[in-house]
Amino acid sequence: MWPRGIENMKTSTVLFLLVHLSLHTVDEGHAINPSCSCVRFTSTHGKERGTFSSPDYPRPYPRGLCLLYTFHAEPHQIVELVFTDFDIYKEHLDCTRGDFLKVYSEGGTHGPGPPGINEYSAWSRILCGNRADAPPAIYSHGPLMVLELQSGEKMSNASGFIGTYRFIDRRNFETDGVKVVDTLCDYVFTSQPNRPAHGRFYSPRYPSGYPSNVRCSYHFNARKHERIKLIFEESYLQKGDESCLNRADIIKVFDGKTSTAPVIAMLCNEIVGYEILSTGPELLIQFTANSNIQGQGFKASYQFLMEDNSSADVENNRKTGVVDGLSALGPAVSAATSSCHQVFRSDKTSGGKLISPLYPSPYPPKTQCHYDFLASGRERVRIVFEDFSLQRVTGSIIDCESMDSLDVFLYVDGRLEKMASYCGNDVPKPLMSNGPKLSIEFRGIYSSRYSRGFKISYSFVEDYAIATGKQLLEFPCAFVYNSTERRRGVVTSPNHPGLYPRDTECNYFFYGRKNERVHLRFTHFDVEGVVPCEAVSASDYVQFSSKMIDKGSQRHCGQLRELQIASEGNFLRVTFRSNDRLDGTGFKAEYIFLKDSEMQSIKPDSSGTFGSKKTTLGRMILLYFIYFLIKV
Repeated sequence: MWPRGIENMKTSTVLFLLVHLSLHTVDEGHAINPSCSCVRFTSTHGKERGTFSSPDYPRPYPRGLCLLYTFHAEPHQIVELVFTDFDIYKEHLDCTRGDFLKVYSEGGTHGPGPPGINEYSAWSRILCGNRADAPPAIYSHGPLMVLELQSGEKMSNASGFIGTYRFIDRRNFETDGVKVVDTLCDYVFTSQPNRPAHGRFYSPRYPSGYPSNVRCSYHFNARKHERIKLIFEESYLQKGDESCLNRADIIKVFDGKTSTAPVIAMLCNEIVGYEILSTGPELLIQFTANSNIQGQGFKASYQFLMEDNSSADVENNRKTGVVDGLSALGPAVSAATSSCHQVFRSDKTSGGKLISPLYPSPYPPKTQCHYDFLASGRERVRIVFEDFSLQRVTGSIIDCESMDSLDVFLYVDGRLEKMASYCGNDVPKPLMSNGPKLSIEFRGIYSSRYSRGFKISYSFVEDYAIATGKQLLEFPCAFVYNSTERRRGVVTSPNHPGLYPRDTECNYFFYGRKNERVHLRFTHFDVEGVVPCEAVSASDYVQFSSKMIDKGSQRHCGQLRELQIASEGNFLRVTFRSNDRLDGTGFKAEYIFLKDSEMQSIKPDSSGTFGSKKTTLGRMILLYFIYFLIKV
């Protein structure tokens, strides 16, 4: 029985409860805190969502408050809460004292008491602060969820919260594979005749938070001449833009049956609409969660594809105006238009040439062309422009939309997004896809006898067009530089000197001998972002660390004239990370391993870097003198 506490509440709280009594019932009995009063929500009364709020919202909630919100769904349902406004006074950073809102969910960690939510239950998360501190949504593990709102004696103008709730059928989040016996979350997905060739899979407890200290394996077994296509529709592990090497919760996708196969992708942070295509009939996903703070997890779909299906699907979708459920590129091609539609697949060719119609003669007027590139596994699509000459409209403002142009499209967050539009006679920089797909649309409206069109070299690359170092299989993009193999050389960002790909992380590991350090001198640095190069400013960045796992080292971004880095010891990790916005030409650096005795006159600052300011003339002379001695 919930305790009778309504009579002792302040007048404002009583009024709040009376408002809800017409829609909900007040329970009596055991609670997390027996001194709290409770309001219970058991139905949305025919509406899609119900509402709940703090007392007196939007006016400040009372002081000395202890109130429980109990949401009770049917046994096959879970509870979803969405805050439309949130303002709980944050007296302490950890929210454990003063004002707070605790969340209890059935199926979480319990004490010695009976199952369910009671005075022995442990809260799963605690909230305070403003709207940015509240999660987009909260889901229960089972049919029961309780919120505990408490306010201290310290006065504040915090207005509290308002939100919506609904009850969802938990069977909507069941994984379609066969669960491995005696495991928490291992599944097998096998392609079979007369069975659906597609399905869905989820992290444990999705959409509620996944448990700590778990490791889940998802094995996909296709038939001969089939491949596996995955789309991570939503993946919410941790907030921020940290390197996946620094994360305790991570998703690894292996292009094969075991964890010794090459890694196609490493997913951490928050990702939407990430697509993967295997090179063969087997695929392995490992989800590891070792952090103390759990994220929501992931929901994903899979499909077993015949090897020729992907190109056929693209062509069929072109005709129907749909590409993977998305609108096709550009307007439909009319009968009066010279059209050219081509699909290039990495399982058919490793690369080739793409030219405009009649090249090097002028292309016909009213030409509309679509080119789709489909890679697989670790591959990315690389486009290099060898010739570019499109008709320009004289006297017109430079606007590619109003003249002959070539548009490049990427798939970002599961949708087509225009990356760039090119027109005129300037040869564009090389481009690289952010995943297995890249599309090009050529629109030749006018043409003339002086317009040759274009000539493009395309290739499907696994090395991100990074020509130096030894590439590792256990990361999607990672390269090793050992002084035992080469003492000096050059290192570049992916696709340099072209634009680096979006949604990409590359790591460079430098290993010197026992008494050596590595020195980097950047001759080019163009990484989109503003200092301090963090997620809040949507910045790409380059980070340097003397440890394999290191969250605290300084980030670098922007356009730097000169940047020099010296490692603290015989190991240096360089991490390049780009997001899904904007592009740059990345970096190029010369590296050299030097003995401690050679480094004595080149002393880095306390962070292990020389910074981005110009070095003194004496240092430069000494540095080049050392270069000269080693070269000789």
